[in-house]
Amino acid sequence: QKVPGASGGALPKRRNAKLFLDLETNGDLNSDDFEYEDEAKLVIFPDHYEISLPNIEELPALVTIACDALLSAKSPYRKQEPDSWEEELQASKHAKTLVQLDNGVRIPPSGWKCSKCDLRENLWLNLTDGSVLCGKWFFDGSGGNGHAVEHYKETGYPLAVKLGTITPDGADVYSFDEEEPVLDPHIAKHLAHFGIDMLQMQVTENGLRDNDIKPRVSEWEVIQEAGVKLKPMYGPGYTGMKNLGNSCYLSAVMQAIFSIPEFQRAYVGNLPRIFDYSPLDPTQDFNTQMAKLGHGLLSGQYSKPPMKSELIEQVMKEEHKPQQNGISPRMFKAFISKGHPEFSSNRQQDAQEFFLHLINLVERNPVGSENPSDVFRFLVEERTQCCQSRKVRYTERVDYIMQLPVAMEAATNKDELIAYELKRREAEAARRPPPELVRAKIPFSACLRAFSEPNNVEDFWSSALQAKSAGVKTSRFASFPEYLVVQIKKFTFGLDWIPKKLDVSIDMPDFLDISHLRARGLQPGEEELPDIAPPIIIPDDPKGSFLVALDIDESSVMQLAEMGFPLEACRKAVYYTGNLGAEVAFNWIIAHMEEPDFAEPLALPAFGEVASSGAAAFGAVGLDNQPPEEMVAIIISMGFQRNLAIQALKATNNNLERALEWIFSHPELEDESEPALDMMNMENHANANILAETGSEGPRIKDGSGRYELFGFISHMGTSTMSGHYVCHLKKEGRWVIYNDLRVCASERPPKDLGYIYFYHRIPS
Repeated sequence: QKVPGASGGALPKRRNAKLFLDLETNGDLNSDDFEYEDEAKLVIFPDHYEISLPNIEELPALVTIACDALLSAKSPYRKQEPDSWEEELQASKHAKTLVQLDNGVRIPPSGWKCSKCDLRENLWLNLTDGSVLCGKWFFDGSGGNGHAVEHYKETGYPLAVKLGTITPDGADVYSFDEEEPVLDPHIAKHLAHFGIDMLQMQVTENGLRDNDIKPRVSEWEVIQEAGVKLKPMYGPGYTGMKNLGNSCYLSAVMQAIFSIPEFQRAYVGNLPRIFDYSPLDPTQDFNTQMAKLGHGLLSGQYSKPPMKSELIEQVMKEEHKPQQNGISPRMFKAFISKGHPEFSSNRQQDAQEFFLHLINLVERNPVGSENPSDVFRFLVEERTQCCQSRKVRYTERVDYIMQLPVAMEAATNKDELIAYELKRREAEAARRPPPELVRAKIPFSACLRAFSEPNNVEDFWSSALQAKSAGVKTSRFASFPEYLVVQIKKFTFGLDWIPKKLDVSIDMPDFLDISHLRARGLQPGEEELPDIAPPIIIPDDPKGSFLVALDIDESSVMQLAEMGFPLEACRKAVYYTGNLGAEVAFNWIIAHMEEPDFAEPLALPAFGEVASSGAAAFGAVGLDNQPPEEMVAIIISMGFQRNLAIQALKATNNNLERALEWIFSHPELEDESEPALDMMNMENHANANILAETGSEGPRIKDGSGRYELFGFISHMGTSTMSGHYVCHLKKEGRWVIYNDLRVCASERPPKDLGYIYFYHRIPS
């Protein structure tokens, strides 16, 4: 029961709990200042008979045990939002007597940077002398070098306010002396000392700092279609999702996923069967949680227009703000992020990385005979050429996303960009607000050309020359997927290795034809590189680790590193998976990230302890010189029989890539083998569906024409994947719809040029 809290003191908050099946509504227990009393009851339906707990005398032992387990279990709500039950901040002991130096310092409304390292994020204003310095890297998930703390140790000035959090209602203040966030009852006076008028300051939306988004304010306005009256949409397929605290990346991806018929059929269409055969603990079952979420989004039960009486009341009160109920994906997020160091946190994440994580879970948890992720899978042909011998090697790998580079050099408004940069620097030097943003305009055709151009291969070892040489790699589509996902590579690393975002406008087409990117295979006149592995170099110290001339695909390494994984872990993942691409290496990372040496540098076993370098890459060699089981499993997952996989690995000294080539060059052995294993009967095998099957039934891909039509895109606002906000636009029933957390409205100006991830579906021939 609710009891109004008395004013003047912080009261302990207690909860009211009943043993009901929580449908995860959007009620916020912390929206008012209430006391909450614990009162647990067992309710028996349909008579709604209530039994107060505990009640050992009247209840059977099993029921009592079940009730105790429910009461002691942590709900997803409690796991996700522990901060919501913390005590209120206390006033700092320094606030009343704080001394402020009359040194003439005035703080501008924007354009801030650390006075010691020029960083522009996680900045703190010291309330004694007006110094603007960066915080620690780990303080709130933002970057920094700890200069604010160093300044306190040197001067003893105790209080600092975080720039970007100042509003007419207050600001985030930290006390270095008390080592905790505090309240400053005199914050308005202390800020006015440095020329800051609190009434003119506004906190940035979704918690992003003012100095982060000032140069990108138009991006926030354009993507969210601010300033335009948008008509709310209701009914099946128009259900919003509550933001659980930086969970918009999840909402945007899931809205796009469940707009695809194959996913609708697999989970919502099979909902009765999935629920009937769900395990004893459905909260830990992927398919159950997917079906539950899909039903919430597509049923229309949680997206109903307000009653006429409610609308009349809102108009009379001049507060016509329709509130769409939507769903809260708290249990889904708790399950899908379980064990993942990033997604299990409340920090913002990369939507592209989450998409791949989701696809990996779909692959590992087949539902029925249909694998909905097949619609995204395609084969990539990689042609590597030795620049000196001109010989080539063709390989294939599986992928789910077409990563399109941003061709900045092809900007059509270079003169405007140069002029803007000069004005921005002048404003920064004069401590004036920055000029209106000028965004680079990049032709889509230029990005497509950049994708198809050859890339240099670092540390390329030429088997033709038996030495390192210059090499180039070109990628083409060996197959075209049913649904093409295009990621614009807006996020990159600066020269200082600090992640940054390219703020660009790309004229993405509604209709896309990439038929010219179809792979052609070995061409007449081309000569293949010899099938020779790099040499093993034995050091003078036989007990030390031997060195191998490693041919690690650095492009895959950097692709994984951009997702936030440690660089050494990325190198190991690519090496241990035989350079089969970033997707396979990503799955290796997920499977091994809990190991204590996950981020340690790559160290190969001593010479003589393994049968070969290829075996060393995948783990310990089995008894009787059997190939490593992980390598055997990967070949089996492609549809080949176990004895053929072992024979191929033995014939190629346990080199996975060469083993696959050996199998294809010996078709007579494949014909003599037993039929390929039925992959859909393999359960809980991490690598079962990572690679396309190449058995007698052909690859598990949905090849077709390369002509597509745009039906959705996910946009990002902010300077980094670790901050900002995601919004999804989908084309439904002939018109564009914007999904912005709980708000689902008809889109008036879909910002197709500012998207981050685009979804295309194939046009039937």
